[in-house]
Amino acid sequence: MQREPQFISIFDTTLRDGEQSPGCTMQPREKLRFAHQLAALKVDVIEAGFPVSSLDDFAGVQMVAREVRGPVIAALCRSLPVDIDRAWEAIREAQHPRIHTFLATSDIHMKFKLQKNRSQVLVMAREAVRRAKGHTDDVEFSAEDATRSDLDFLCEVVAVALEEGATVINIPDTVGYTVPEEYKEILQTLRRKVPALERAILSVHCHNDLGLGVANSLAAVEAGARQIECTINGIGERAGNASLEEVVMALRVRRERLGFDTRVATPEIYRTSQLLSNITGVAVQPNKAVVGKNAFAHEAGIHQHGVMASPTTYEIMTPESVGVKTSSLVLGKHSGRHALDQRFRELGFELEPEKLAQAYLLFTRLADQKKEIFDEDLVALVNDGLSDGADAYQLRAVQATAGTHSVATALVILFDGEKEITETASGDGPVNAVFEAINRITGFQGELLDFHLASVTGGADALGEVFLRVRFPEGTFSGKAASTDIVGSSAQAYLKAVNKVIQRVRSAEPIVNA
Repeated sequence: MQREPQFISIFDTTLRDGEQSPGCTMQPREKLRFAHQLAALKVDVIEAGFPVSSLDDFAGVQMVAREVRGPVIAALCRSLPVDIDRAWEAIREAQHPRIHTFLATSDIHMKFKLQKNRSQVLVMAREAVRRAKGHTDDVEFSAEDATRSDLDFLCEVVAVALEEGATVINIPDTVGYTVPEEYKEILQTLRRKVPALERAILSVHCHNDLGLGVANSLAAVEAGARQIECTINGIGERAGNASLEEVVMALRVRRERLGFDTRVATPEIYRTSQLLSNITGVAVQPNKAVVGKNAFAHEAGIHQHGVMASPTTYEIMTPESVGVKTSSLVLGKHSGRHALDQRFRELGFELEPEKLAQAYLLFTRLADQKKEIFDEDLVALVNDGLSDGADAYQLRAVQATAGTHSVATALVILFDGEKEITETASGDGPVNAVFEAINRITGFQGELLDFHLASVTGGADALGEVFLRVRFPEGTFSGKAASTDIVGSSAQAYLKAVNKVIQRVRSAEPIVNA
């Protein structure tokens, strides 16, 4: 007789730990947009940010707390009164608010970062959880760098947090140091030496420095963890976090073996992955498990033959199970607005009339340039082409010239909300000239760190999708855009990065020091 699977809570920290990846900064409106998609994905917890870090992050967390319903909305804070109170202020209007407070417990962190001894850290942990409980019943406590902590001391800290009413205890592998069997031993020891832990949810948060984030997370489930903290596309500091899509699909595909599952709506996985990529401008590597471009591609002849005979020969999950569409050609230049609206709905996009009108205009322009329009083109059109009008600058026009024996020049026209501004510049190639013209108009001088061009679909008339990262004195920001015109998509992507730095400057507030 087959046993019923137990459910693992999925804690998504893309908007907090993921956003801390270089170039992955999100504006408040982008956070809100992505949080709504996480709710559609049916994650159990959304960690919306670190409110005390800046006015911008506070605003993003507050918007998510006010508008997103369904999941628990968590805010991260250090074990300091000002952090805890700020976190509560940001999430107090959430349907299900959670304060997530953390404190380092390893000797190396206590000595060099906190400059405190073990007794002082125990007091801080007690006071932090007590203060958080004064705001809300749902309090998560994390022992930062737990896997490099003295195990007996870790038990003491966890016991103190539980005494003060912590409902979730997180044992993070903060620097991706542990290995599966060792991690299981740590968690099993905690459960044995701290009996009160059985009354709380045991959580894990694994980084991927050694490529073991997902493996460690699954091992932790076998040791009693019932919440996994992860990110879409595995983004996060350094080498990233355990990948949500990999964790979820491993539990789903191997449910009979592992005995666990999640409540995640897996057909929303691919769309969520693509949305994150478009917001951050960080491309998904082609061979990325579950959501990569090659995840369901078969090139070897023996594989193709097997898949044609039966997909199960080389596919352990169907493309549809994670939301990858198998249809290709959908629309042409003679298609009407109703057909476009219907296809957008099939792809998961329900556009308001104003947005649909804007999308249809972009679609007709694209249809004049391409004979065939694919689903990927439509997704790129929605994610890259539609504007909410809130950016500091919008691209009106770009024109560039270049040749083997001539200097590359560009003319760029931007709209700043009141007037159009025109500027010309020269550079080392047409794209460089366009970037320099944008710099002159906006007054922000960026250094290009990474530039990646890929085709959205096949064919000579394919959309060219540009990913780039730009370093400004204010920080590193990314941009992404798609167009049949490579120079145009480069300009749009670069301008997105510039608009992000402008947004950051307008909402800047220094991080409160520990």
